[in-house]
Amino acid sequence: MARLPRFPVTDVTMHVVQRGNDRGACFFEERDRVVYLRALREAAARYGVLVHAYVLMTNHVHLLVTPQVVGAVSRMMQSVGARYVWHVNHTRERTGTLWEGRYKACIVERDGHALAACRYIDLNPVRAGLVVHPADYCWSSYAELAGLRRATWIVPHPSLAQLGAVPGLAYAKWCDLGISAAEAAELREATLREMAFGDTAFKQAIERATSRRTTPIRRSPLPAVTTRGKLGL
Repeated sequence: MARLPRFPVTDVTMHVVQRGNDRGACFFEERDRVVYLRALREAAARYGVLVHAYVLMTNHVHLLVTPQVVGAVSRMMQSVGARYVWHVNHTRERTGTLWEGRYKACIVERDGHALAACRYIDLNPVRAGLVVHPADYCWSSYAELAGLRRATWIVPHPSLAQLGAVPGLAYAKWCDLGISAAEAAELREATLREMAFGDTAFKQAIERATSRRTTPIRRSPLPAVTTRGKLGL
């Protein structure tokens, strides 16, 4: 199946996922995550991308970002990927690929959908059973958004203002509510298929602006074919 083109948009938020090759590990020790975050911070600034949320799992990465220039997310991910793979190959004396092809990404509507995406990302370690509470996992944006740690390069998404003061307790309370299975499944599907996470009006507006579909093509089931008489059954 041919790859869908990236959405040629600016100032529209995106949920980005990049996985290790064959679902294998892409982070092996603490310094790997330090190197990745440094590369991400510098590439985001260089190419014009706002980073709203992130989590570094053992074998994949989630990001919530907004490009300020068309193509900025692709350039950022290429830069981070190349720099980080060089680090891993050099320090572990290995060769070959580390990532599972190109990253996956969907566009995300502001307000409720962006709120849900932030929470989905920061609760990832909890869903995976790595920690009981997101504050116990230091490789996500939860601490920055909950006001427990300062990082000037993390830009709280404007939609979080609906919760109250962010960074701060308001975000922590929002995450304590959890995310429904249906909402999580919808975001995962939109990202895997590289479509859109939002309501119908948002998807239609993006399609008009980009001539790029935002929902999968739903194929009708084939009509039942009877073989009675043809095969003597």
